[in-house]
Amino acid sequence: MGGLIVIVVLILLIGAGIIFLTIGVYNTLVTFRKRYQNAYAQIDVQLRRRHDLIPNLVETVKGYMKHERETLEAVISARTSAIAASQQAARAPGDPRAMQQLGQAEAELTGVLGRLFAVAEAYPDLKADQSMGQLMEELRSTENRIAFARQAFNDAVTLYNTKREVFPNNMIAGSFNFEEAQLLEESPPEVKAAPRVSF
Repeated sequence: MGGLIVIVVLILLIGAGIIFLTIGVYNTLVTFRKRYQNAYAQIDVQLRRRHDLIPNLVETVKGYMKHERETLEAVISARTSAIAASQQAARAPGDPRAMQQLGQAEAELTGVLGRLFAVAEAYPDLKADQSMGQLMEELRSTENRIAFARQAFNDAVTLYNTKREVFPNNMIAGSFNFEEAQLLEESPPEVKAAPRVSF
């Protein structure tokens, strides 16, 4: 009889240990998931700032570049795509498809902005425009903030993914559908640098 009580107590202790371990791992994974979601929110703020600057830039440029309608339309189209991708990513930070679409849309936007700035070089009056200079400085500043926010997001995603992959967390993560989060990749090398124009 005494041996049976010891076995029952051991089973209860082991069961309680498994329950506490599961609760601890679950709470840790939730905490790290919330961290990368918050880090994405910081990216989203900077992307919105960037997207909000673009209409002002187009309006400033439009008066000088009457014959560059195609370039201006490409900027507006790329901005629209980037906003849609950003909204999708904000609904599901870390989702592989959303992060890939966001990276592609932002790379496209950066590329068309680069083309716009290259075309703007041919307009001396535009280069001298004070509003254009201020918008360029705002865009450069925003690009830097986006880069810092992206790094913070990617660091948070890496920590979360590491936590969910180590043993025994991987077993608990799988049981509670803690999916792997996707990093926000930088733009391809040909367009990843912030547009640089000297006025």
